Amino acid sequence: MSYDAIGRREPAVNLPGVVLGAILALVAIHLVRGWLSPMADAELLFGAGFIPARWSLAIGWAEAGEIIRAAAETGDPDLQAARAALAQFVVASGETRPWSLLTYALLHGSWMHVLLNCIWLAAFASPVVRRCGAGRAVALAAATTVGAALAQWLANPLSPQVMIGASGAVSGFMGAAALFVFTRPSPFRSWPAGPRTERTSALDLLRNRSALFFLGTWLGINLLVGLVSQPLGIAEGGIAWQAHIGGLLTGLLVFPWLDPVRRSPSLPYPPAA
Repeated sequence: MSYDAIGRREPAVNLPGVVLGAILALVAIHLVRGWLSPMADAELLFGAGFIPARWSLAIGWAEAGEIIRAAAETGDPDLQAARAALAQFVVASGETRPWSLLTYALLHGSWMHVLLNCIWLAAFASPVVRRCGAGRAVALAAATTVGAALAQWLANPLSPQVMIGASGAVSGFMGAAALFVFTRPSPFRSWPAGPRTERTSALDLLRNRSALFFLGTWLGINLLVGLVSQPLGIAEGGIAWQAHIGGLLTGLLVFPWLDPVRRSPSLPYPPAA
């Protein structure tokens, strides 16, 4: 049991309420999915998951035959028939389901998937919430979730595969936090940054070796987990790298508009830590 400087007992879990609530919701949703029948779970995935081909068909970006042919001609030859059948199912459904731009982030492919995202969410979303407040943080989460989905769609407009997971939002929070966490010469010794720490620009972020090392390490860990988890059978599907990058870029671009701390034009940015 720990106490603060004036003798008050500190909470066992020192996370902002909105972050803790989001983590509990993600875990609860995945737990409930384990009790669903395979058919009910499949209906949930197709109803709430993001499917690029469904959006391409809805806005006239691609024809039904083009989507089915692409599914049958790409990817693992042993899975082409299954992909073609999936594409036919997506085309036959004929529904856009606009809510899927957001709801896909509530579902995950495995316990490894949901737990890893919850850990990253606690690490990256907490400093953003403490700086901006719950309302702006929720707005950022929504924007980065949509940005990640759009990036996945632009990269794979004919894909009938269902994308799920909060990784896009997590990437967005990481990008947002990086804009003010790394404005100090030694960010790892001063984590988390204070709520009034001045923000740098996305372009200046590229000059800081500590920031680049941190972002590269995060991407590497995600790649390693994805490569190791699938052979071990503890994760399903592939890593949607385009969505990760889309969420990260959206966070870098949107956060300055939501940040209540105004940035000084003459903010010095240390090139290295």
